[in-house]
Amino acid sequence: MIRPKLSLRRSAAVLGAAFLGLGAAVAIAAPASAHHPEIYGSFCKVQGSNNYEFQWTVGNSENIKAEVIRVEPGAVGEIQVGAEMNPKGGAPLTGTETRTAPSKGQLDKSLLVEAKWKRPDRVVKEFRKVEAKDKGKCATPPTTPPTTPEPTPPVTPTPEPTPPATPTPEPTPPATPTPEPTPSTTPEPVEPVGTYESTCDELIITLENTTDAEISVVLTPNEGEAKTLTVAPGKTGSVSFPAKEGLTVTPSGEGLEGEPIGYEQPEECGGGGGGDLPLTGAAAGGIAGGAVLLLAAGVVLYIVARRRRVTFTA
Repeated sequence: MIRPKLSLRRSAAVLGAAFLGLGAAVAIAAPASAHHPEIYGSFCKVQGSNNYEFQWTVGNSENIKAEVIRVEPGAVGEIQVGAEMNPKGGAPLTGTETRTAPSKGQLDKSLLVEAKWKRPDRVVKEFRKVEAKDKGKCATPPTTPPTTPEPTPPVTPTPEPTPPATPTPEPTPPATPTPEPTPSTTPEPVEPVGTYESTCDELIITLENTTDAEISVVLTPNEGEAKTLTVAPGKTGSVSFPAKEGLTVTPSGEGLEGEPIGYEQPEECGGGGGGDLPLTGAAAGGIAGGAVLLLAAGVVLYIVARRRRVTFTA
């Protein structure tokens, strides 16, 4: 019997299966793309006044429900704190309002909406601020010219039949604008986008810089050392803090001051908040099961590769 030469294919098969299993586990555990409220707006100028009529719609980027937790400068119709956002594809929240400004240049055309999504293994909060699209002048109701009555003749004539006339359209009061169909793409935010993600292990704060200048913000937790997040124009950056019950992080910086960001423990973590909490439930079971199946497949590939390399001669 001649022993086969040592081949790297055997080791490669095992290593390949191991990496495959590990990669699958990471992919299953990785967070999804950024959640965000989809904000659309338009406005028109009311002729002869300093009033501008706005109409807004707010949709949902995700296939689960979300809750509105902040609206600035204020609530607009259905768009208010506590409102429930339907899953993606469902009816959006709508609202109309009138804003007054001496000129269009001094008009605040923006709306900020922050929403919260609760998944079993994480809680995601994100805010966006967009500007409404200028639609020009608002449509005005038609006006009917006044009619002058004819003088009454001295003798009452026999009334002649009145020929049918085209009815004069009656003035219609200004109506609430009908919301326009939702565009296929979300308008670009006019200010940096902040996303806060609470997992079982950490609070992750992400900043998307939509401006043309570098942004630097200091994030100070109520316990521990502060961290500085610097993001170049058009880039996205993030920092994280170990999860702990009662954790809050306060942002500060030029034009970036805001309310403290609080950690919110996901449902699947169990017990009190903390970075040492294991992932339990369906998510953990799915990750473990997938990894085991892929590692088993790797073992089979190894055995097959080994048998094909062994030959016997007389």
